Amino acid sequence: MIKVLVVDNHPIVTTGFKLLFENHDEIQIIGTVGNGVEIFEFVRRYDVDVIISEIELPELNGITALRAIKKEHGHINIIMFSYHPEEIYAISTIKAGASGYVSKSESTDTIIEAIKKVSKGEIHLSEKMSKHLNYNDTKNSKSRIYKRLSTREVEVLKLLSSGKKNKEIAIELNINEKTVSTYKARLFKKLNVTNLIDLVNQGKQLDLT
Repeated sequence: MIKVLVVDNHPIVTTGFKLLFENHDEIQIIGTVGNGVEIFEFVRRYDVDVIISEIELPELNGITALRAIKKEHGHINIIMFSYHPEEIYAISTIKAGASGYVSKSESTDTIIEAIKKVSKGEIHLSEKMSKHLNYNDTKNSKSRIYKRLSTREVEVLKLLSSGKKNKEIAIELNINEKTVSTYKARLFKKLNVTNLIDLVNQGKQLDLT
């Protein structure tokens, strides 16, 4: 079961999510909060897989909260769910650490698809926005990049680049999921990237897949 926290200061939105997933086989709304500050207390007390958050929130906006949460809880995948235009905010929120962006004008089927997708460690964007993602940073040669990485880090990068999620990597390498998250954080730092898209792109440039 995918455990979801909904962050929105409009009761009609949080109630709608509860009703939508009331009897869902794969997705469970385990809580709702109304501002950015309350997110931190909730995720410290409860096991959360996915957060769905509005950008405009009282006390602490969604993007600021997103960055802070990813630092403390890198395993939690976050979907920004907002009325703001996707073409303005989607890429910037992904670069800030989000795993997806869904406009409030999208269908419930799209929301369900996004939750399932990001829970597997994938990125969710509309087809239109996905076409805007074109990462061609080839400043560093393969040999220089390889020298930065340990053997285990190369293994983790290879598996991430092939579409594996943390749990699958942990099983394949016989390590726990927290250790996988640690290696992923090291890869972010060593390869100078801030999001999963750029990290996977680096792996593809190294012909790791």
